[in-house]
Amino acid sequence: MKELSLNILDIAQNSIHADASLVQIILTETEETLKLEIKDDGKGMSEEFLARVTDPFSTTRTTRKVGMGLPLLKLAAEQTGGWMQIASRERALYPETHGTEVTAFFYKNHLDFTPLGDVISTVVSLVQGSPEVDFVFRHILPDKTVELETQMLREVLGEEVPLSSPEVLVWIRESLIDQYGSGE
Repeated sequence: MKELSLNILDIAQNSIHADASLVQIILTETEETLKLEIKDDGKGMSEEFLARVTDPFSTTRTTRKVGMGLPLLKLAAEQTGGWMQIASRERALYPETHGTEVTAFFYKNHLDFTPLGDVISTVVSLVQGSPEVDFVFRHILPDKTVELETQMLREVLGEEVPLSSPEVLVWIRESLIDQYGSGE
């Protein structure tokens, strides 16, 4: 993929399809590195599927027989000298602590580093497409932290204002833009 934000969108959508009620997207960035973590409380994966999840021909999709999201993220990280790991606990075996965590580590100064891209649009798209899911977005930069927690928005707005309403989506976008400032 041309931007890591598209990988984030793809993996977060996998979380949503796995019945997650909470998806956390955490970016920790230094001058030299970027760590991406996507955590969910979805149904998790069996150990058998987890062992082959980075094989492009392993997918839970019914619309096509290949799944490229995780293999491409792994490749993107490894091309910079970084790595990717996945941990998952199946709901059937771990009813209280189930879910999946994908972590990828990149060296930003490497020639093959894929740019982060439009992460703001990714977050807005996720909220718009799945307003019933809670999202935590946190981008920890050397000089500031940009964050959004939809659960807090729900508490302020109440049940009568859906997160997918145009006014809320505009506010989310503007809030993230303001938090990034002129640097993003």
